[in-house]
Amino acid sequence: MPTNKATAGATATPHYCTLVTPLPVTFSPGVAEGRQRMIILMVKKWVNGTKLKYYFFNANDGSPATWRGNAAEINVVKQAFTAWKSQGIGLEFEETNDRTDAEIRIGFLRGDGSWSYVGRDIIDAVPSFDERTMNFGWDISDEIDTAIHEIGHTLGAPHEHQNPFAGIVWDEEAVYNALAQPPNSWSRETTYHNIIRKIPANQVEGTVHDPNSVMHYPFGPGMILEPAAFRNGIDPAGGLSAKDKEFIKKIYPPLTQTDYVQLKLSKSELMDIKPGEQKNFIFKPTMSRKYKIETFGTMDTLMVLFERINGQDVYMSGDDDSGTDFNSKIHLRLLKGREYVIRVRLYYSTQGGSGSVMVY
Repeated sequence: MPTNKATAGATATPHYCTLVTPLPVTFSPGVAEGRQRMIILMVKKWVNGTKLKYYFFNANDGSPATWRGNAAEINVVKQAFTAWKSQGIGLEFEETNDRTDAEIRIGFLRGDGSWSYVGRDIIDAVPSFDERTMNFGWDISDEIDTAIHEIGHTLGAPHEHQNPFAGIVWDEEAVYNALAQPPNSWSRETTYHNIIRKIPANQVEGTVHDPNSVMHYPFGPGMILEPAAFRNGIDPAGGLSAKDKEFIKKIYPPLTQTDYVQLKLSKSELMDIKPGEQKNFIFKPTMSRKYKIETFGTMDTLMVLFERINGQDVYMSGDDDSGTDFNSKIHLRLLKGREYVIRVRLYYSTQGGSGSVMVY
């Protein structure tokens, strides 16, 4: 996102986010195109109900001093998390002072651009707790939209101006020339990756372009040839758009206690959901031993196990069987008297409602 939306209609080019290239999604031979599309749409998303903990690098952790933000910037990022949570979504956000306990680790290194890994790549692509998963490369003290935008990437949202259904035809040399200048000073490769490149259609949910999305860059006049309505530029309204709110609540709808199903030992529970949806289960062991938790049926799923401790769901294990001939399976020792939460997100099924989950 830019440093100043007011410059979008002017000749000056604002700061832009540099999207981190997502980890590639690979498939076993013979996985059909329709199945691949459903997996790609959801594979970076979190299971709903996850608590994402965020951490700011500081003077006590041995990180470079250049990674530390000032109080105003840190406050803006906290407000941005609140902006997403206030939509009533099922995800939770919590600041932590322990970087080894954080999924999201935030730095403020000037000149490194503002960026975030996409969705679950912040775990899969950044294994070291000493590394950033998000950075702000300029002063964002009065730029909450920049923070909202980067958190949007962490939640799995792509750049909206790269939506293939937007129909944008760029004056490519004008774009390359504008982004080669300060404050971005981008190479042609970086400009192509972040602006001109179209996201593959199989990675985009829906077919409607949203020029007001917080995930959309603003553009000044002379950068877009078509549609004609955008020749004088695009200036998003600021904040989360109506479609942003619709998207995030569809992926992470609010959860209530009625959304949980009690699992009985060795009894299969039907998974009556559609691709993209999620089922949530509770299991309370009557004895301490190793248990297998497994999905059954021709499905691609992400299954995650949490222990509920003092009302908080603490991650234990997970398994993603997408694009394989296997089913999600977790094999762990569970303790008598404890309460466990099992969340299963369905990517794809050959027949809706045909799968199930069981503890045995």
